[in-house]
Parts: sequence; structure tokens; C-alpha cells
Amino acid sequence: MLEPLAQLISRLSRLPGVGRRSAERMAYRLATGPATLRQDLVQALQVVQEQVVRCSRCGQLTLRTQDPCAICTDNERNHRWLCVVTEAAAIAQIEAAGVFRGIYHCLNGKLSPLNGTDLPPPKLAALLHRIRQEEMEEVLLALDADVESDATASYLQDQLAPTGARITHLAFGLPAGSGLAYSDPVTLARALHGRQHYGRLP
Repeated sequence: MLEPLAQLISRLSRLPGVGRRSAERMAYRLATGPATLRQDLVQALQVVQEQVVRCSRCGQLTLRTQDPCAICTDNERNHRWLCVVTEAAAIAQIEAAGVFRGIYHCLNGKLSPLNGTDLPPPKLAALLHRIRQEEMEEVLLALDADVESDATASYLQDQLAPTGARITHLAFGLPAGSGLAYSDPVTLARALHGRQHYGRLP
């Protein structure tokens, strides 16, 4: 196989949900398709690199010229209700459900006991600081339904309990082993309405 093509396949296979065979099909399509297909892709990637950043307050994606993001600066939202997610893509999914009117905090990672991966202390410290500084009344842990997310939720429950905020989680309306990114708005809306209380330490 040509080395440039092999490198493209390797890069594409790093994307979530893209296996080796899918990466090969994409690479061959890009290599044999019209030049405009490659040019459009390169241009789109350049625009994202130049214009898209993580919100300095919540961690979701926003334009470089709009930081903090539109959600963080929306005065009509409940700024005492914080929804914690592990990936920025989950925020778009929850917003599509149309029922959450609080604000967000994206961890950009989660615990993985099998791989020995921990939440970096700075990420936890930033979350704790935000909860205390902004006097959050409720913290909703909107995590995926998998082993890593369960471990992350359990860890966060213990760490956040002393803040005095009410700690809740999504109702178990999400399929086991699936991610928020693959859930439909109706399922997410029901899960949000049926969120449950973890309880708090005395």
C-alpha cells in the first residue's frame, strides 16, 4: 500500500466509531474522488482549527470570538443548575432534548478503572471550584451508561458531596453500554425529567 494512503487510513481510524475497514473506504474515496472533495475537507478542517475553541468556562466548543459560549452567557438560563458531561458532543444532544435550562461543565474525560485512567486533579479542582464559587444548588451528572461512566459518577458523587449541592443523575432510560451521542431527543428528555437524587453526606 502507498505510504501516504496508509498514513491517511491510520489518521482516520483514530476517529470515534471509525474502524479499520471504514477508514480504508474513506481514504480510497478521498484519493479517487474529485479534487473538490479533498479541498472542501481540508478547508473545513482549517476553519475549525482557526475558529473553534473550547469555552473557557464550561469546556464545550464555541467560536473563538464568542468565549464564554452562548449558553454560559445566557441570563435566561438557571445558573445554579449545573450539568456535568464527559464529552462536548453530549451537550448538543442534551440541548436537542429541549428540557434542560441550566448550564454545563465538560470534563473532557472520565475514569477508566480497567485502563488505570484517573480524572486529572486539575479537572476535578476546576469543577469543585466552579460549584462553590457559583453556589450551585444542583449538579446533574449526565454521563453515559457504561462501566467507565459508572465509575466516574461514583467518584464524583463522593468528591462533590461536601459542596452541599444536590447531586443528581439521569434516570436509567439510556440503553446500557451506549453513549449520549447515540441517544434520541425523546429518550434524553425522559431521562432528564426522571433524574434521581444521589443523596448527600451529613
